[in-house]
Amino acid sequence: MHSENALAGGEDVAGGLQMKEHATPGARGNTVERILATASAQFAAFGYNGASTRDIAAGAGVNEVTIYRHFPRKRNLYLAALEAELSKISLRGDLLAGLAEAADGRTALERGSALISLIIEENTDLLRLLHYGSLELSDEIDPLIRRHLGEPVKVLAFYLEPWIAKGELRAASPQALVLALVALVLMEKPLGRIFPGGSSMGESSIKAGLEICLP
Repeated sequence: MHSENALAGGEDVAGGLQMKEHATPGARGNTVERILATASAQFAAFGYNGASTRDIAAGAGVNEVTIYRHFPRKRNLYLAALEAELSKISLRGDLLAGLAEAADGRTALERGSALISLIIEENTDLLRLLHYGSLELSDEIDPLIRRHLGEPVKVLAFYLEPWIAKGELRAASPQALVLALVALVLMEKPLGRIFPGGSSMGESSIKAGLEICLP
């Protein structure tokens, strides 16, 4: 088991010897990026409790004490890895344009759902990190999620709101509709694995969920 505490004084002790690193700012940045990329993959595969800092260090090509120099505790590393993945989320301009040009509420709903699906497909490690984090570190990841996902939710809600106002979509609020779409998309693959029918079952569930949002 690996200690989550930082080693005192900015110095690391390994094998009874004190070691100091003298790295340029650029080298430090590359080291942190490698650590975070490896940590994201390890945490996504094994969860917070299942991943070890030893394996993360080996994958990043550093020693374990280097990780604790940059991230004093294991949970600091997890949260930094999660934030790095959250920062990659972006709404593609062409898909937003398609959503803005939707001719009716149904089309807007389908395009909004497709956009959310694409974001999730492009960030599979993020999806796993969120699942594990919600079980193991929920109190600490909630503010991160709100900070990084709040704006994309607002943007999508902005494009769906006119169709709710016209009565072509049914929802308590535009934000609630976006969150419902996120939930539907997140459940597509799990439902496809659990129930007979495979991926077609997940797709059918998405379609059924979208129909609920239509008057």
